[in-house]
Amino acid sequence: MSDGRIPPLPAEEWDADVLDALSVLRPPRKPRPPAENGAPAEPAPPDSAPPRESTPARRGAGTSNLIGVLSHHPALMKSWFVFNNHLFRSTLTDRVREMITVRTAWLRRSEYEWAQHVRMARTAGMSDDEIAALDVGPDAPLWGSVDALVLRAVDQLCENRRIGDDVWAALCEHFDRRQMMDIVFTVAAYDALGMALENFDVELDAGAEGFPAERIP
Repeated sequence: MSDGRIPPLPAEEWDADVLDALSVLRPPRKPRPPAENGAPAEPAPPDSAPPRESTPARRGAGTSNLIGVLSHHPALMKSWFVFNNHLFRSTLTDRVREMITVRTAWLRRSEYEWAQHVRMARTAGMSDDEIAALDVGPDAPLWGSVDALVLRAVDQLCENRRIGDDVWAALCEHFDRRQMMDIVFTVAAYDALGMALENFDVELDAGAEGFPAERIP
């Protein structure tokens, strides 16, 4: 096992800046039940949960390798977490967000990102068959029409950096303007994070399951 280009900073070496960055983390919201084909029927209720504590007593508790690596750059980590908080409370349902993220991670061959978000996809209500179909993409036969459109948009963004006009128009029949913006920014964010994970050589967390051997890309 390699230490990677940027090894995780041990929790006992975290300073006040790291703890301040961690203070912006918020617990995930409760999953919202999706409407038909995953499109949200109404906006998410406001989330009034307080930020997680980031005290010396919590150092090392549930720490991921990604947090350990980002701890070398607290200002960057804090800014990323603020944006990431939006993604987890955006106009998209949890199911649609995780479909987008897992597909993006698969296309970008980001095993760390894929492993983390497969677990979140299950929490959002996705079945193992659906998660396996995310590897196949929009042409997998089990997808409904809206799910297939979302995945086709992800594929086009990752390949061409732009959703085709026909797919955009079709999506706009099911998602409003803010949701369309959140779709694009979710792909962009996890594309960027996957690139960072690859360049920093961030290893899977202990106990995490990587790409299935039979479906290794």
